[in-house]
Order: sequence, then structure tokens, then C-alpha cells
Amino acid sequence: MSKELIRLRDLCMAYDNEPVLNNINLYINDKEFLTLLGPSGCGKTTTLRIIGGFVTPTSGDVLFDGVRINDVPPYKRQINTVFQKYALFPHLNVFENIAFGLRMQKRPDPSGPAGKKLVRIPEEEIRERVMEMLEVINLKGFENRKPDSLSGGQQQRVAIARALVNRPKVLLLDEPLGALDLKLRKDMQIELKRIQQQVGITFIYVTHDQEEALTMSDTIVVMDKGSIQQIGTPEDIYNEPKNAFVADFIGESNIIDGIMVRDKCVKMYGREFPCLDGGFGENEPVDVVIRPEDIDIVPVEQGQLVGTVTNVTFKGMQYDIIVDFRGFKWLIQTTDHSPVGARIGIKIDPDGIHVMKKSSYSGMFGDYSSFSEEYDELDDASLALDEEESEDEE
Repeated sequence: MSKELIRLRDLCMAYDNEPVLNNINLYINDKEFLTLLGPSGCGKTTTLRIIGGFVTPTSGDVLFDGVRINDVPPYKRQINTVFQKYALFPHLNVFENIAFGLRMQKRPDPSGPAGKKLVRIPEEEIRERVMEMLEVINLKGFENRKPDSLSGGQQQRVAIARALVNRPKVLLLDEPLGALDLKLRKDMQIELKRIQQQVGITFIYVTHDQEEALTMSDTIVVMDKGSIQQIGTPEDIYNEPKNAFVADFIGESNIIDGIMVRDKCVKMYGREFPCLDGGFGENEPVDVVIRPEDIDIVPVEQGQLVGTVTNVTFKGMQYDIIVDFRGFKWLIQTTDHSPVGARIGIKIDPDGIHVMKKSSYSGMFGDYSSFSEEYDELDDASLALDEEESEDEE
């Protein structure tokens, strides 16, 4: 059983009387990779900064190994931080960047009276620990390079090594992949998870990127408006979202108004669909989540519902198809092509239907009527960026 390392208890934070965090209660286990996930302004970075000691909460407690550390300054916590801006020293090589924190440290002289004299870490130990970190981050042989000769991913790994060489119990990472391009970001997701497992310490990671959270995390904490919406494994968060916000934020979702007729039976569009959920009141209004990949396209006569294709986008491995069902647009992800204007039937297996209780987020998500306009905006933005780059080259 995992040991609890950090606990946030009734944590509140306000700036100028404006609440940023509302009664956050969360525990984090030793050696866990936990991600705080949510949109900008949801409170995830504030939570991270409170754990690191950079911000003092308005009320509530931060416990580390069962001890309250609200008033402990950052440099006295067994916690290090990697920010989005790596802040490597450009005039120092990779070795000296990683060794910097060790050179600043002093510790009791093992040969003298206890607690009387502080001495610097011996050079031999510094070299041993830095070379050990270079092995961990797969940059052995790069110790004499300057930061400006490294790629973005390599610089990020140096920043991680500089934090880990001090042997903290917890590493905080505040959107560290945000400055990298898409392919490098995907590579670094795998690399970060490997490093965390190899060094065997707790990573607390902040991101607004759902793919990063799903790829790396043991536990995901979904936040919005200063409150925790759901805590769970990536599989739990994706497959069993607690409300419409979580369902919409994690992956693509069709979220439809439904009526829970009875256990394992939900009604949508006047038709009853078998499902696997229960425990709701009879004829209780609910939100129904159907993931785009869980919908099968079938001939009209075999369909549980019949609709009209209004938009088709080729995505390489699949088509994103928008289908109009009585004025509500659904997204279907499929390898089967259906042209715009086609009438199609759909079939959903019981395990593809997820039923949620109504919440303050009900009715806010799930209709893909603006889908094609969003793609047009993305295309326009890409075109504008290409034009700017062309002008820069000229």
C-alpha cells in the first residue's frame, strides 16, 4: 500500500478578496505521478505554488509526512520545482548547471562535533552525483556543452536533472513542456514518466493538456474555478467522468440530455437505450456521455438513431464526422467514410453509454454545431502564422 506523503486540508486562497481556491482537499502518495489538470485560471498553478512554499494559503493546511509546513520556506522543504522557463545559466556548461545547487549547499561536518560546523559538499561527491543524473536523463557525454547548443528537450532534461540532483522527495513541474513543439512534447511525455519511475520520487505536474495528463499520470486531479471536479486514474477520468465539465475537458464527448428510466436503461430522443449504469432515481433527468469512438455507423434500417452527415474532416487515421440528430450535432470518429448529406444509422453498445447526474455544468457542452467553424478558425490561424514566418525569412 502506498504511503501518503502530502496532504492539502481545507485549502483556500484569495487575491484581493477574490477566491482562487475553494476548500481543496487532496492527498498525494509517495512515488506517485499526480497531475493537476484544468483550464487557465482554474487554480492548478496556485495549488502547486502553495505546495512548493512560494505562496501562503489564506486558510487551510499543507502537511508533509504528517507535519504542517505552511510556514516552512521553499529552500527548507524537500521539494524542488521545474518551471516552463528552464532558466539555465547560459555561461555555464551542462555539468556546472546541474552542479550549481550542490555547490551552494552546506552540511554538518561528519568529522566534527554534531551541529557545530558546516562544510561544502566534496567535489568528488558532486561529480559522482552529477554524472549519475546525466545517466538518468540520457545526456552522458554532454557535460561540457553550453545550454545554447542543446535542443529544447535536452535543455528541459538538464533543468530536471538540476532539480533532482539535490535528491528531493517531491518534484513540482509547472507546464514544463509548453515551449516544445508537438513531436518533441510527445517524446518528452514518455521520457518524463521514465525518469520519474527510475528515480522513484513523487512528481506533481501541472498542465492544461489532457493528452499529457492521460499519458503520464498515475492520478489525475481535474480542476475548474478553484475546485476539484474529479480525482482518479486516467482510465477512471476518461471512462467514468463525474460531470459534463470533466467529460468535455478530457477527450471529445457527445453530452445529451436523458432520462434514467430504470437501472441499466436510459431514454434519449424518446428511445430507450440499454446501458450499464444504475443507482439513479426512476425517471431521473441525467446527462448522457457518448465518446465519438464508441459509435458505430450502420445502415439506416439498423440504426438506433438516424441522422444526416453535415461535416467530414479527414484526420489521417480516422474521419471526424458531424451528424445532425434532430438539431443536435454529434461527433463520430470512424475509419468509415460517409459523405456530407448522407443519411446514416448509428448503434451504441451498452458499455459505450455513460450516465452522469445533472450538475451546474449540464447543458453547457456536447453540441458540435460550431465544429466546422472551429476548423476554419484553426486553418486561418495556421495560414497567418505561415505568412508571418515567410515575412521573417524575407
